[in-house]
Amino acid sequence: MTTSMDKTLKVYHLPVCSTCKLANKQLRQIGYTLDDQDIREQPPTVDELTDLIALSGLPIGKWFNTSGEAYREMGLKDKMKQLSESEKIKLLASNGMLIKRPVVSDGKRVTVGHREPDFSAAWGGR
Repeated sequence: MTTSMDKTLKVYHLPVCSTCKLANKQLRQIGYTLDDQDIREQPPTVDELTDLIALSGLPIGKWFNTSGEAYREMGLKDKMKQLSESEKIKLLASNGMLIKRPVVSDGKRVTVGHREPDFSAAWGGR
């Protein structure tokens, strides 16, 4: 018999990221089972990202890790306005380090990053 808290969440994370570790710990304490996927080793595909972005309700720009090294090295701040949404999704899928993390989904909703009020509202101990 399963309970309402016996749910598995897909978590795209970086194992060495302190923010990801904190988010995973919080989710486990609430009672979720996590299906972790290393975002650097296996980033979401274009199709997965297309679905996740739509479910999140966030503009695609919010999906980019703008403070990350990969974003800066690629000079994306100056290039973003010229890229189509499709090109941005392909870019995210090509390099998981460009994606703000963690990305958490139950298949119906998605959170990006670990901004505490938003994260707790979506996943936390209701």
